[in-house]
Amino acid sequence: MATFIDSLTAADIAAGVRAGGFSAVEVTRAALSAIDARESDVRAFLQVTPEVALGAAACVDALRAAGEPLPPLAGVPLAIKDNMNMLGTRTTCASRMLENYESPYTATCVQRMLDAGCVPLGKANMDEFAFGSSTESSAFHRTNNPWDLERVPGGSSGGSAAAVAAGMATLSLGSDTGGSIRQPAALCGVVGMKPTYGIVSRYGVVAFGSSLDQVGPFGRTTADVALSLDALVSGGRDAYDGTSRDVEASFAAHLEDGVAGRRVGIVPAFMEAAGLAPEVKHAAERAARSLADQGAELVEVDLPHLDAAIAAYYVIGPAEAFSNLARFDGVRYGYQEPGCANLAEQSAKSRAHGFGAEAKRRQLLGAYLLSSGVYDKYYFAAQKARTLITSDYARAFEQVDAILMPASPTAAFKFGELSDPTQMYLSDLFTISINIAGNGGVTVPMGLGEDSGMPVAAQLVGKPFDDARLLSFARAVERAATEAGAASVLPVAPAFAEKGGELA
Repeated sequence: MATFIDSLTAADIAAGVRAGGFSAVEVTRAALSAIDARESDVRAFLQVTPEVALGAAACVDALRAAGEPLPPLAGVPLAIKDNMNMLGTRTTCASRMLENYESPYTATCVQRMLDAGCVPLGKANMDEFAFGSSTESSAFHRTNNPWDLERVPGGSSGGSAAAVAAGMATLSLGSDTGGSIRQPAALCGVVGMKPTYGIVSRYGVVAFGSSLDQVGPFGRTTADVALSLDALVSGGRDAYDGTSRDVEASFAAHLEDGVAGRRVGIVPAFMEAAGLAPEVKHAAERAARSLADQGAELVEVDLPHLDAAIAAYYVIGPAEAFSNLARFDGVRYGYQEPGCANLAEQSAKSRAHGFGAEAKRRQLLGAYLLSSGVYDKYYFAAQKARTLITSDYARAFEQVDAILMPASPTAAFKFGELSDPTQMYLSDLFTISINIAGNGGVTVPMGLGEDSGMPVAAQLVGKPFDDARLLSFARAVERAATEAGAASVLPVAPAFAEKGGELA
């Protein structure tokens, strides 16, 4: 039997607080109780903020006591990826370089979730500076997959996904540069969405690849994700982010629009890709059949330049990372090596000792790719490939309303299993091209794989700025999977269903 905090969606919690069935403080204490009981196993957090959370919950309860209208996510527990600034917390990016960095302000995405009534439980673990697909590159500790503690939760937003999957948070925020929301959502059995680039402000989020990064939510249901996205776009364009756009759609209002008469694209090259596990392929095929059963037409589409996506990403991403992380030099920001004779030595040693192996690897690659004689050969070629990939998606969406594909080649792998960086990079095979093109994508749980016994998922991709319709496709898949018994409405990992989370 699930505990109190596991049994409610974000909408349930907000409605219960609004009706007086329970208080925001009671919900927060239940969430903190779940963290106390489960965190030692999962290790999803880098910092838990009980005082901040209880203070925010008390403000929600004070509004209700005064008869004031409550915000849409009143009292909903939220975890925040630790590359997002929030006053009163550290923002470490899971790196020694920023181990003691105190947030000087609150990121727009975080502030909008707080304005919507969410209660911030703390900062979630991640791969260092978001460089990774397993959360193994965190400088502080690994995060364990709640479905099997010997397996990875995915990355780089592994802590955010695991916190929701273990029932320690109802919602969480992650960032997605090449799949860092959708891949861990797939591996942990939760819903994760990367919105269209520009829908959600990146102001206050420590940058990895500025032309690729996008903030998005994790939840247990598509409805929770839709409500989160409504909060993230509320207030319109953010003047502090030049890529930010006004969005008028109400995502939750369109969730039940259905798919009858719509066209769904299937990419044969993805469904036959080398390394795609049969159980993951079967999950995508079940999702496709469920859409067809609900009146959608399945159409084969071609994305002819997909083979170039990973190569282009690992030119553009490291080049932008090298530029963005140059500021962490031990002088203006970050770890400062003691006892150095001069500024050059201090900068060199601070960066050598402050960054982990993967962060160094990406920056060195970026430095090489931007060097004289190399820049023209590789960086320009990668940008040309980006244009071709974006054009491929645009042509495909002239034929279809959404595209269905796998989210990850396999279910969650064991720690240390992918020790070769190239193997790790291929974990994002099905997600990277969407960041390159800028489209929105969402991962929907499809139950447990027949071979691994671990969560498997399907991924849906939408037209740019058509995220409301994309979520309606995701809801259709979720509805069918739930009715078939393949996916729980509240997929909290069963090992944690009896540990903490009761009302005090």
